[in-house]
Amino acid sequence: MLGKTKKPENDTPVSIPKTEEVKPSEPSLQPKTAAEPREERTIIGEHISIEGQIKGQEHLVIQGSLKGNVDMEKHNFSVGANGRVDGEIQAQNVSISGQFQGKIDALGSVEITKEADFFGDIKAKSIAVEDGAYFKGSIELNREPHRKTDFAAGSKGRFAPDAAKTALSSSTDTRKES
Repeated sequence: MLGKTKKPENDTPVSIPKTEEVKPSEPSLQPKTAAEPREERTIIGEHISIEGQIKGQEHLVIQGSLKGNVDMEKHNFSVGANGRVDGEIQAQNVSISGQFQGKIDALGSVEITKEADFFGDIKAKSIAVEDGAYFKGSIELNREPHRKTDFAAGSKGRFAPDAAKTALSSSTDTRKES
């Protein structure tokens, strides 16, 4: 395994390993190892209808109809262009291209494409809504504020919401008495 021995300038022998050429085998014949990530996903077809709860450890794509809750933990969930979902979704990332009614709680991002009809609530780290999508609902982004505001820190100077209400109500509250 060792090749030539070379003497550097300080007279200490150093071994240089002999290089061997390794030819790659056919990629389709090699089994997947544990170190390689596996992108497994399940697709619920366009002509399939499901009612009930789904829990899973791989990505899920709904092309058909689903009425119920989905818990994908740290995996992705998608509703295809022909898909219809009515329920609550918990997943890593969510993409909606079909019809959705319900609630989404994503650890990562939510994407609503231009083909989507979305009715519901979203809680996620980020959200993207393409131009042309229908969206009716609420969004709550899970992140820390960029800077401390007077709302969060209390009323210290610049703006006090209660003081503003009092000032507005006393200056605009006029009554006519007869």
